[in-house]
Amino acid sequence: MEQSFRIAVIPGDGIGGEVIAAGQQVLEALARGSGGTCRFEWIEYPWGSAYYAGHGVMMDPKGLELLQDTDAIYFGAVGWENVPDHTSLWGLRLNITQNFDQWANIRPVKFLPGIQSPLRRADTADLGWIVVRENSEGEYAGLGGRNLAGRGPGNEVAVQTALFTEAGCERIIRFAFDLALDRTVPKVSSVTKSNAQQYGMVLWDEVFRRVAADYPGVETESVLVDAMSAKFVLQPESLSVVVASNLFADILSDLGSALAGSLGLAASANLNPERRFPSMFEPVHGSAPDIAGRGISNPVGAIASGALMLDHLGLPGEARRLEQAIEAVTASGIRTRDVGGSAGTAEVTEAVIAALRATAAGGAG
Repeated sequence: MEQSFRIAVIPGDGIGGEVIAAGQQVLEALARGSGGTCRFEWIEYPWGSAYYAGHGVMMDPKGLELLQDTDAIYFGAVGWENVPDHTSLWGLRLNITQNFDQWANIRPVKFLPGIQSPLRRADTADLGWIVVRENSEGEYAGLGGRNLAGRGPGNEVAVQTALFTEAGCERIIRFAFDLALDRTVPKVSSVTKSNAQQYGMVLWDEVFRRVAADYPGVETESVLVDAMSAKFVLQPESLSVVVASNLFADILSDLGSALAGSLGLAASANLNPERRFPSMFEPVHGSAPDIAGRGISNPVGAIASGALMLDHLGLPGEARRLEQAIEAVTASGIRTRDVGGSAGTAEVTEAVIAALRATAAGGAG
C-alpha cells in the first residue's frame, strides 16, 4: 500500500536552496523505485533572508499554522549578510524548533568510505557515533536582556540565562539511553561542566545518574566538555552516543563532522518524539555565501538528512537504501571540493540517484 507524505520545504538562504533541491531529486528517485511504497507531496515556502528584505520578518506570521499540517519539514540553511545572525536564526529556524517543541536533535557522526579524515585513527578504526543535542532549552532558551544603555557608551549590561529543567534534562537523557540500546556498543557519554556551572549542570548530572539506573545494560560516563573535545580527537573509538546540552552538543557535533571530513557531510534531525508537531530535517552546514550559486556545494548532508526523515516517517528500508547509495558514491571517488574531489552538486546528486537505481535493479533480479 502506497504511503503519501506532505513535506514542507524551506530552502532558506545561500546553498540551502541548492542542497535541498538535490535532496528532493534523490527522494523523488527513491520513491519512483520503491515499488509504490511511498510518494511525496512537496509544499515549498520562500522564507529566509530574502523574504525578510521584502516583508521585515523571516517567515510568514501564520507560518507555524501552515507547517503544522505537514508530515515533516525539510530545511536548507539560514543566514545572509542583510540580516543579523541572531535575527535570522530566531526568526526562522529557532522559531520552528522552539514552537514545535523539537526537543531532540540528533546528529550522527559518520565516517564515509572514500572520504579522507584528518583523524589518523580513522584509517585503522571503525568510527561512528551519534551526538544527541537537547534542543529546547539550555543555553539557547532565549532568556535574558540588555539594559542600562541610558548610562552611556560602555555601560550597557547584557544578561543571558541558561535554563535547565529537570523534565527537560530527563527527556533528552532518556532519549539518548533508548538510542544506545540499539547500538553495537550500548554506551552513553554525558557532557557536562558542573565543576564551573554549579546549578544547571549539577542538575543535569543528577538526572543523568538517576536515569542511568534504569538502564543497567548501558555503559555510562560523565565527561567535562573540554575533556570531551579532546576525547573526540584522541579516543573517538570509545564513543557511541554522546548527550549534551544545547550549546555543548552544537559545538561538539561540528567538531565530529569536521573529523569525519567536512560539515557538508553532516545530517541532522530536529525531532518532536511525541509527534504532536512535525519534525524538521536539515544539513548541519550553514548558508555558505562564499560558494552559493556556484554549483559546488556538497549535497550529501542534505541527502543524508532525507534518510533521517525516511526513518522518522516509518520507512527504514528506504532510509538504509539511501544511506548505502551515499556510501557507494563516496567510495567511488565522486566527491565535491570540500572533501577533496572535483565534482559539482549536480554530479554527486546524479551519482546517488544512479546508485539507488542500481540497488533497485539488483533487488528486482
